[in-house]
Amino acid sequence: MTEVLDLVLAAPFWVAVLRIATPLILGTLGVLLCERAGVIHLGIEGILVAGAFAGWLAVYQGAGLWGGVLVAAAVGAVFGLLHALLTVTLTLSQHVSGLGITLLATSLASYAYRVSFPKVDSPPTITAFAPMSWLPIPVLNQQTPLTLPALLAVPLLAWGLNRTPLGLAVRMVGENPAAAEGQGLDVQG
Repeated sequence: MTEVLDLVLAAPFWVAVLRIATPLILGTLGVLLCERAGVIHLGIEGILVAGAFAGWLAVYQGAGLWGGVLVAAAVGAVFGLLHALLTVTLTLSQHVSGLGITLLATSLASYAYRVSFPKVDSPPTITAFAPMSWLPIPVLNQQTPLTLPALLAVPLLAWGLNRTPLGLAVRMVGENPAAAEGQGLDVQG
């Protein structure tokens, strides 16, 4: 039992947890906004996979690390807009649309990989972000520049949703669309 406790309390464990949690935190914050606005978003897994692949491919093709981040965000935005088009504009089922986007996005990423690298068994490597070694905090100084903004986004989004007029509007639309329309907000879907 003490070996497990020693492992969990060790700094390398928390370095790995934060590194792995960074994209999950960002995706979860996006889904949180959707859910608060009254949209069920089951397509996040596929969007994360497609964005990760597109970002990786962009870096591999020479776009640079920040270019890869932008490409990944753009691909995620395109799939998010597709979900909005299907559910809000065309009023399709949010469950079916979300699951369909997951299937579509993961399949497209897999297909694009096979087309891009037909004779490769394992993916080529790319250079990762350098850790932020200038930070004085032991666990955080081994993280990439994306981890700290992701961690800071959690309390900022909580504050924004609970303490600002925009956050109130988002929550009102999700919880009671009729009341939101009564307050003059344009509610669709």
